[in-house]
Amino acid sequence: APSPTTAVPYMSVKCIDVRKNHHKTKWLMPWGPNHCKKLKDFDEAVSRQIEANDIVFAVHIPLPSKEMSPWFQFMLFIMQLDIAFKMDNDLKENAEITLDVSLAYRDDMFDDWEEIAHAIEIRKLKCTFGSPKTVESEGRHYDCDFLPFMEIGSVAHKYYLINIRLPVNDRKGINVGIGEIKDIRLVGIHQNGGFTKVWFAMKTFLTPSILIIMVWYWRRITLMTRAPVLLEKVIFALGISMTFINIPVEWFSIGFDWTWMLLFGDIRQGIFYAMLLSFWIIFCGEHMMDQNERNRLSGYWKQVGPIAVGSFCLFVFDMCERGVQLKNPFYSIWTTEVGTELAMAFIIVAGICLCLYFLFLCFMVFQVFRNISGKQSSLPAMSKARRLHYEGLIFRFKFLMLITLACAAMTVIFFIVSQVTEGHWKWGDITIQVNSAFFTGIYGMWNLYVFALMFLYAPSHKNYGEDQSNGDLGVNSGEELQLTTTITHVDGPTEVYKLARKEAQE
Repeated sequence: APSPTTAVPYMSVKCIDVRKNHHKTKWLMPWGPNHCKKLKDFDEAVSRQIEANDIVFAVHIPLPSKEMSPWFQFMLFIMQLDIAFKMDNDLKENAEITLDVSLAYRDDMFDDWEEIAHAIEIRKLKCTFGSPKTVESEGRHYDCDFLPFMEIGSVAHKYYLINIRLPVNDRKGINVGIGEIKDIRLVGIHQNGGFTKVWFAMKTFLTPSILIIMVWYWRRITLMTRAPVLLEKVIFALGISMTFINIPVEWFSIGFDWTWMLLFGDIRQGIFYAMLLSFWIIFCGEHMMDQNERNRLSGYWKQVGPIAVGSFCLFVFDMCERGVQLKNPFYSIWTTEVGTELAMAFIIVAGICLCLYFLFLCFMVFQVFRNISGKQSSLPAMSKARRLHYEGLIFRFKFLMLITLACAAMTVIFFIVSQVTEGHWKWGDITIQVNSAFFTGIYGMWNLYVFALMFLYAPSHKNYGEDQSNGDLGVNSGEELQLTTTITHVDGPTEVYKLARKEAQE
């Protein structure tokens, strides 16, 4: 697949709004048949006695002779201001810029523009000046951080138009002390259409695969004479959350203007993360040989509780950002000091918690391996058929444990990297380009992992005859063998569990 996103730079055009009563329905186009009257620079505006309030920065999306497409999925815009140093118009400390912004769309070059959103936004300017502030340095530009500008969760129209005003009011101190603004640049980021098609194809292919194995798995469990146990229920719940992420509802975003798709995608992924992390804890816990509290969810509240709390916090954080953007696409939690600190704190705490979780999981897996290896000493006393059967079970179980660790490590890395790439424009740090193979690879890995779990943990209905089972750990003839549960019931306990439990009881 091509890289997931494309960044397109746009330079705004300075238009003169010649009407005295600034009418909101009138839109100023930077080029084309009905283009606005343009200014080269602000020196020309001063010489022609054009006020700052009569200047509109216009940006047409996309560039001339191109069209936007619903396959782009979303649009994210970052703003960069070109501010020149002037002795008599210096940039104040902690300066704030007030933007009067409007967004419109049309689907034909000759249609009228339809307004999508209008807002008055305040952004903090964080700029540094490398040279000494003397007369010789006049005209040099400040080095300013990128500003978050706008995010839209769907690209349902062909053409978009942004009009930005910088209203000046000396009495109220609006846009005073912000230096001499030369130009406004925007960087538009959208998903690549080619990547979207590969992504949709994967989802469409994987949905029936997981659904079929889920039906087969649950049918196997219902054939048992005992009730399903905790581990079996948790695996099934994991399958349901994987299916929820798989169902390709994104196909509808091609035909409908669903701006909430980004938020919906975040919620789906959050539910899956919470389920996956909880599953790994329960999976290891149910195979701990010296643990007394088993087969009950209440026994895991100390581990699962923090996962639920963390997921809820991330959900609230997401609602504060993308939830508000449904009404006002120009809103960003990164624009205020408190918002930026909160956002950074959320991401850092989530990253630290995930790393600690991974270390805890490694410790649990190590304990399980140590327990099982200690019990393997009872294998040589068995008959050949029974010994081979147990060796196979233990090998499968260890293999699955190692795959679990690999999957956990990749998931933690993926979560942290995806948070950093989402925030890299906002942080103004080094750009990290995430390869599409990383996205599709992690997604495919999750599906394969859930598939393998159901396949390996579905109860088996194979019977072993009298000659093989007599005298081996007191196994009854014709007993069903499985790699699943951790309790003794009508159908007998898990073979791996029973093997380890026998000596523990003694």
